[in-house]
Amino acid sequence: MSTVKAKRIRKFAEFLNASKTRVCILFGGAGSGKSYSVAQFFVRKFYEEKNKRFLVLRKTLPSLRITAYKLILELLEEYKLPHHLNKTEMQLSYSSNEMLFKSLDDREKIKSYEGNYIWIEEATEISYDDFLQLNLRLRRKTEALNQMYLTFNPISSFHWLNKELVEQYETGKRSDVAVLHSTYKDNPFLSEYYIGQLEALKDQDKTYYDIYTLGKWGVLANLVYTNWEIAKTWPENFNEVIYGLDFGYNNPSAFLEIGIRDQEVYEKELLYETGLTNTDLIARLESLKINKQAPLYADSAEPQRIEEIRQAGYNCQPCDKGSVKLGIDYVKRQKIYLHPESSNLIAEKQTYKWKEDKNGNILEETVKFRDHLQDAERYALYTHRDQGSLMYGIDIHSLKEEDKKEETKEERMKRIFDDESAWV
Repeated sequence: MSTVKAKRIRKFAEFLNASKTRVCILFGGAGSGKSYSVAQFFVRKFYEEKNKRFLVLRKTLPSLRITAYKLILELLEEYKLPHHLNKTEMQLSYSSNEMLFKSLDDREKIKSYEGNYIWIEEATEISYDDFLQLNLRLRRKTEALNQMYLTFNPISSFHWLNKELVEQYETGKRSDVAVLHSTYKDNPFLSEYYIGQLEALKDQDKTYYDIYTLGKWGVLANLVYTNWEIAKTWPENFNEVIYGLDFGYNNPSAFLEIGIRDQEVYEKELLYETGLTNTDLIARLESLKINKQAPLYADSAEPQRIEEIRQAGYNCQPCDKGSVKLGIDYVKRQKIYLHPESSNLIAEKQTYKWKEDKNGNILEETVKFRDHLQDAERYALYTHRDQGSLMYGIDIHSLKEEDKKEETKEERMKRIFDDESAWV
C-alpha cells in the first residue's frame, strides 16, 4: 500500500473545496502556492469524480508545457497514480475522465470543446474576449456545477481581470465569482532563498514589492523597453545568428537565440530552467542542437563555467558587461521581434522596469527580479556590437580579405598623422 501523502496548503484547500461559484479566482504574490494547489485540486477531482472533462490552458503551448502540464504530470508520478497519457495530443485519461492541455494561440482548437472544469494558468496573458469564449465552452451537462479557475499575479490594476471580475466581486455586483488573495507567507514550503528575493524587493522598487511580494494590484510604469513586438512571421534564415546566456541555479539559467536580418533583431527563448549544474546546462545545449560555431556570449563573472562550455565545443565567450546602462541604451536602439512561443522572454519584456526611489523618482538602475533573459539579451547584443558589423549594415563575411586584416600600430599612426587631406 502506498504511503504517499499530498502536502497541501490549508488556505487553498479550504477555498477550493468550499467554492460553489462558476468562476474561482486565485491571485496574489509570487511563490504563494496558488498554481501548485490548483494542480493538486485538479488531480484529486480527476480521480474522485466520474465522466468529467478537464481543460488546462495557457496562452501559448511552450509555456503550458513547462508549467501546468509539467506540474500535473509530476504530481501523478509523485502520487503513483494510474493514468494513460497521449503525449502527441497532450491528453490524460483515467476511467471515464479526460484531461486536455491546450493553448489559446489558436482558439479554433477548442471551439467545439465542452467541459466541466477549466483552469487558466497565468490568466493575465489572455484577453477578456478569450475569457468570454472559454466561459461558453463550460457547458457540459452534469449533475454538479461546471467551474473555471484562474491563477495569476496582479500585474496591472487596469487589467480586465480586476475591472470585470475582482472589483465586481468586491462590490457585490457579481455573485458567480469567488476570490482568494494570497502571498508567499501562505506557503510554508517556500525556500529561504526565494523568500529573501521577494522581501528584498522592498528596498528595490515599490511597485514590484506590491505586486510580487504583497500580491497587490499595481501599475507598471517606467518600463525599460518599448522597442519590441511579437513577430507575426518568422524568417526562414538569418544573415547572422548569435546566442546569449545568463547562468543560474537557484535563479533560472536563461538562454536565447538572436537572429540578425536586414539590421533587425529576432529573438527566441531556448532555455529557462532552475537547478542546472554546468554539466546539466551543457546537456541541455546539446539537446537544442544549436550551431556550435556561432558566438555564444555568457556572463563574464563565471570564467570557469565559460571554459567548460568552450571545452564542450561551443564558441562560448565572456560578455562585455561594461555599463548596464550603456548596454540597455544599445539594445533600445534595435528593432526587436520576439518569437510568439517565447513566453518567459515576453513576460520579462512586459515587466522589466527602472527602479524608483521612495519619492517616485526614476533611477538609472533596473529592478533585479525576473530579468534573466534581459541580461542574456544584453550580453549578446552589446558584446557583439563591434564584432557583428551586420548591426551597422555591413556584412563582415562579404568584405575583401585585405579589409579584414587588423591594422598594425605603425599603419594606424601613419594613417592618423601622415594623411595630408586632414591638414589645415
